[in-house]
Amino acid sequence: MDLFEAGEIVKTRGLHGCLKVLSYLETKSNFIQPDHVYIELSPGRKNRFGLKKFDRAGRAFFIELEEIKDVESAKTLVGCKVFLSKNILKKLPEGEYYFHDIIGLDVYSEEGDYIGKIESIFSTGSNDVYICKTREAEILLPAISDVIKKIDVNSRVITVKIPEGL
Repeated sequence: MDLFEAGEIVKTRGLHGCLKVLSYLETKSNFIQPDHVYIELSPGRKNRFGLKKFDRAGRAFFIELEEIKDVESAKTLVGCKVFLSKNILKKLPEGEYYFHDIIGLDVYSEEGDYIGKIESIFSTGSNDVYICKTREAEILLPAISDVIKKIDVNSRVITVKIPEGL
């Protein structure tokens, strides 16, 4: 079961158990409509739920689960993480990556020195920025070719050239 974290349930909607999920998905069009989701009910325990409905809306998506029939049952899932199967993702062109492929990679300098680990990513409009957590601080690495020299998802390593001043 190869899953990625797609969002967090933030509230219910309506009386029939619809759930609003704050989406972690960076794009709306790079995956096939899922027919089920996995919800982490407790740490490390993910249960599969069939989908009756999956609608995207801005930075959120709304789901109705086959197993949830009313708002009271739905309320028990608020705060839970939602996972999707990676097999619904469309293949990206060479050199493009999903955020979940980058987060968690070890960061090394061009000289081979360990710097830290990619903790999160945010988009700025012109480019993404990788947040690298070091022992002492966070380094913001713009996802541009002058800084990001090589990404090896299989080895879980990013090679970077740290800009002067960081």
